[in-house]
Amino acid sequence: MTTIHIAASREYDVVIEPGLLTRLGTMAAELGLGRRAAVISDDAVFALYGAAAEKALTDAGFQVDHFLFPHGEQQKNLSTYGQVLNFLCGRRFTRSDFLVALGGGVVGDLAGFAAATYQRGIPYIQVPTTLLSMVDSSVGGKTAVDLEHGKNQAGCFYQPSLVLCDPSLLNTLPEREYRAGCAEIIKYAMLYSEDFLRELEETPVREQFERVISVCVGMKRDVVRGDEFDRGQRALLNLGHTVGHAVESCSGFTLLHGEGVAIGMAIITRAAVEKGLCTPETLPRLLAVLERYGLPTETDYPLTDILAAAEADKKRTDDVTKFIVPERVGHCCVEPVPADEVAGWLKAGGLR
Repeated sequence: MTTIHIAASREYDVVIEPGLLTRLGTMAAELGLGRRAAVISDDAVFALYGAAAEKALTDAGFQVDHFLFPHGEQQKNLSTYGQVLNFLCGRRFTRSDFLVALGGGVVGDLAGFAAATYQRGIPYIQVPTTLLSMVDSSVGGKTAVDLEHGKNQAGCFYQPSLVLCDPSLLNTLPEREYRAGCAEIIKYAMLYSEDFLRELEETPVREQFERVISVCVGMKRDVVRGDEFDRGQRALLNLGHTVGHAVESCSGFTLLHGEGVAIGMAIITRAAVEKGLCTPETLPRLLAVLERYGLPTETDYPLTDILAAAEADKKRTDDVTKFIVPERVGHCCVEPVPADEVAGWLKAGGLR
């Protein structure tokens, strides 16, 4: 078992070990949470792991309810969020009870936002079931839903009480979801460690799930410890995300988040090389590892569409978009780009 402690406004542990789902109830009991739990999940994940999660909780003496919604990013909206709140209110949940977010990034973001705002805050446990959510989105306390004009535009920072990562849950992960998770892992290597990138080049992620999850969570722990509320260096974690979110939006969210991030990293690295900000050898190495994991590196959406979608990006302030730019493998910087220069950057990245 690997335990990584997150020092934030609410301190908690990320626990990583195969088979942990069966211990969900006993670990929740050790936290001293209330006796009622609401499992928030989507229909696809609950069909696979809902019964096991509820059994673990009831065996530990908890009373359990569940709320399900259809899977997919399209459901991460104000309507579903409101349904969760009304469900909790209708079942008379109180702040002494807790939620369990059982699912991938969509479930974790939505359930976390509901936990943050129901009765001004109720504890919650993250039980991520996708590779992407284990290595990234379940840790750090970012919660949100999408609005009509942009991804993750309504949300807040609200830390969980526990993150329980059970790599055995990845045995049922579809291949496309596996590849999408690898994009976020490659992102961490591009940000912080050439040695880690070399490991990813030499050994497939699926052969070292527990180690890779531990490495990524450890990197994120260090970032959150220094900048929990995203006012400085935490912005670096958005490598590939400004363009990636725009591509996702243009696709009507049929593109997975990790696929958008892969495209975003490729485009911004091409632009950085073109502008002399990144070492030339960085681009072919990034493209090669993305392609090794079956990830896209280009998009057919026109520059005008991507530009319009990127205007809703949360990292845009005072008509300045903050691109996260690789300088070399393992080192990136924040590059403030004025609004009238963003199109030039995207063109340099290969968009037309």
